[in-house]
Amino acid sequence: MADKELTRSTYLSRNVGDYPDAVEIMGLAYEKADDLRYGTNPHQTAAYYKPSAGNAVIGNMEVLKTGKSGLSQTNLEDVSYSLNIVKFFDKPACACMKHVNPSGAAVTAEGETLVDVYKKARDCDPRAAFGSVVSFNVTVDVATAKEIMGSFVECVVAPDYEEEALAAFSDSESFKLNRHIRILKCGDISALPKFVGEDVTGYRTLKVLADGSIVVADPLLSNVRSVADLKPAGGTSKTLGEVVNQIEATPRQLEDLLIAWYINLNVRSNGVIIVKNGGALAVGTGEQDRVGAVEQAVWKFENKYEGADSVEGAVMSSDGFFPFADAVEVAAAAGVKAIVSPSGSLRDADVVARANELGVALYHAPERIFSHH
Repeated sequence: MADKELTRSTYLSRNVGDYPDAVEIMGLAYEKADDLRYGTNPHQTAAYYKPSAGNAVIGNMEVLKTGKSGLSQTNLEDVSYSLNIVKFFDKPACACMKHVNPSGAAVTAEGETLVDVYKKARDCDPRAAFGSVVSFNVTVDVATAKEIMGSFVECVVAPDYEEEALAAFSDSESFKLNRHIRILKCGDISALPKFVGEDVTGYRTLKVLADGSIVVADPLLSNVRSVADLKPAGGTSKTLGEVVNQIEATPRQLEDLLIAWYINLNVRSNGVIIVKNGGALAVGTGEQDRVGAVEQAVWKFENKYEGADSVEGAVMSSDGFFPFADAVEVAAAAGVKAIVSPSGSLRDADVVARANELGVALYHAPERIFSHH
């Protein structure tokens, strides 16, 4: 007879003894932080571990408000990837994460409040943001808390919260849809590595293959520390010779290119991000062809975006090079005026030449940022 649907208590009782209290990986000691509600799916048991020494920004999170059940592996992954976005910004930033992809992200622009930043991130794809994990890099205020409580959110994670905000998160009478929201207080986000060259001890990634083999790799960090690391795109071919992009982005577009690049570090490849005025307008992700990712992003904006912006004058980042000019053509037709991508295509010169013809400022970043998580 098939087992009946398992309850949370059954999952946790099955976990007892399955996961040791302490493990050692790559010479580093870890201790079990908690048994999880489930792994990626409800029939998978799971536990998570934190480093025994050092500042575990996520492993030492305080649960200020718990839902009707604990965290799942997917919740923790969304917490991790969303913090991995907002860690890059000195200005207030927000990321809405759903199934380890951002549905939206935003950084404050002049004159905006934190609730404005949250709305920009949410409204990039409000349908996908339903049931998301929302992260911030600053203290959450009461106005933002009330706005969050107006739609269904799984978890909120931030370095701190105003007392009035915590009260709003607990107001189940006014916000019945979100009565089971989980409120998490993380550690110091600035402790997370961001750039190539920083110490990655304890941050290496582990990927377990189907036969139990393990791939150990450095974390995905960036060589791009400022807009100065984004260079006008260039390429050489036998037919065109040396070609350099001749279009200059505005200061606002350059800042948006940097924002788009940092968000794109946490998007499943092939991935592109369209950004304007500090906020993501659309995320194209998981496509096997690059032009398909751009087409997906444009479609999402036209069908799902709820903000006041248009794509006209926006920028776009691409986590890999353009093998053909078609992706640039699709973006330009939608209104994108500046693009950043890595170089490396045999047709770089053709792509740069086409960007010049279309009036698109094309920049090359010094790295590829595929994320196959």
